[in-house]
Amino acid sequence: MSEMFDAARWKPAPFLPEADARDGALIFVVAVLSFLACLMALAFVSADRAAHGWAQQLVGEATVIVRPKGGESPDAAAARAAETLAGVPGVSEARALEREKAYDLIRPWLGDVTDLEDLPVPRLVTVELDRRNTPSAATLDQALKAQGLDGVVDDHSLWLKDITRAAWAARWLGGGVFLLIAGAAAAVIAFATRAGLTARRDVVEVLHLAGAEHALIAKLFQARFARIAAVGGTAGALTAAAVGATLRMAGGGEGLTPALPIAWSDLLVLLPCPVAAALVAALAARFTADSMIRDLQ
Repeated sequence: MSEMFDAARWKPAPFLPEADARDGALIFVVAVLSFLACLMALAFVSADRAAHGWAQQLVGEATVIVRPKGGESPDAAAARAAETLAGVPGVSEARALEREKAYDLIRPWLGDVTDLEDLPVPRLVTVELDRRNTPSAATLDQALKAQGLDGVVDDHSLWLKDITRAAWAARWLGGGVFLLIAGAAAAVIAFATRAGLTARRDVVEVLHLAGAEHALIAKLFQARFARIAAVGGTAGALTAAAVGATLRMAGGGEGLTPALPIAWSDLLVLLPCPVAAALVAALAARFTADSMIRDLQ
């Protein structure tokens, strides 16, 4: 009789096993989704920084197109415009662009033109503005007209609006992609939770008849899938961090992607990834388990 009631032999098994053969596939899926989310986070942070930097440059600069009048040469008109604008309050520096640089700017638009001397090519004046006391385009234009100069002031406001609009579009796109990835992860966890509950349907019914509350059973699934998602999220975040570090080191000072420069501090945005993955998995597992257990009742 003592052998029939051996404590080691009759030790109860856990409701959910510590490990399952399908855990590896689930961890892989969560890791891939977390990797994509982390890459999107790095791209979002770098794009936002780049847009902010471009906007700051545009705010602090202006370009003036100078057309000579009368018998004045283009170079003389540009030099006089630069001298005039340099005296405007809020202008840090005004410099007439060299003739060769002006030709280089228009040569791609005109094609292979051997001699540009015969064309009435306007001269450009680059103006650096004080960001604390930035003069308006109207102010610069009035200063030019007061000296009898024919110039068109471009304060880059049109480009600034385009950059601002692109930055907002990137923010909305990044947020939408994050929601899609989170929804995909939640769907995967919900499917795994349903499969686990269906496989243990008889046990759940017995536990319910024995007086176990459905919240207790749901918490078991919640804790299990949160732990699995945390492992997958950590793997995805580490892989994304490795990719980000490679892009940062491979291209020198500005990284491999100068248009979207990645800074070392950007890698810090990947730290919450395991916690976020575990939170999404826990919520998905809890809601799915609660719903299914209520249906069983």
